[in-house]
Amino acid sequence: MQRLTSRINATAEVSSLLRTILFNEAPSSSSWLPRRCFSTFSLQQRVKSPEKVAIPGDLLKWGSLGFCRTSRFASGFKPLEPKPLDSIMDLNRAKSRSPEDLASIWDDYHLGRGHIGLTMKAKLYRLLEQRSSDCRYFVVPLWRGSGYTTMFAQVQLPYMLFTGLEDYKARGTQASPYFTATFYTDFVESKDLVLIRGDIVFTSKLTDEEAKWLLETTQSFYLNDVRYKLVECFNKEPRDFEFKDVLRALDMPIL
Repeated sequence: MQRLTSRINATAEVSSLLRTILFNEAPSSSSWLPRRCFSTFSLQQRVKSPEKVAIPGDLLKWGSLGFCRTSRFASGFKPLEPKPLDSIMDLNRAKSRSPEDLASIWDDYHLGRGHIGLTMKAKLYRLLEQRSSDCRYFVVPLWRGSGYTTMFAQVQLPYMLFTGLEDYKARGTQASPYFTATFYTDFVESKDLVLIRGDIVFTSKLTDEEAKWLLETTQSFYLNDVRYKLVECFNKEPRDFEFKDVLRALDMPIL
């Protein structure tokens, strides 16, 4: 038992040291504690008629959004202003790590910090980039209790942006994104690795777990050949799009 405890402590110390080196982070025992997750909506939003979902016609003009808890908008679309990767980690030191180590440390670093840390292979990123350039929008149901909230996604790599569909229908291009994701390609050539950082803009709208599920699920619709047919239909043949097909793909009940 003493050997096991020593081994666990040693592993934790090594992980803490790597995080300190790569992310310029001061060691802290509290950094491993998850932050409090906010509760889900007090009111359940349901789609009364899942067969058809209103499809926005114009490009979302979410502009000039910094990764903080508020957002700013411009009259026209402007590129996002994400946090540079070299302000998050020491790139020179990261170059010496293996792809596996770097992916593990990246994921652990964002755990419980109000951010989402994921990674993907360069091949999948290129496929996502190719398909999203042709089909930029999609809708994903986010299940909550006995109902679901429909989220509207804009995929314009290296960014993904998410807002509530009802908010978009009500506010159009002035709809505030609930959640944004940035794809960093700095290590594509050297490590075959893309780092993904998600930022929850409104913590009252999404929990960390919901944001991560939303990001992974949206990627699956672009990267899975069968699911991508629904994305194509949504963007190219909107009159033929059936929202209930998305529900079936996710094994969700049709309300």
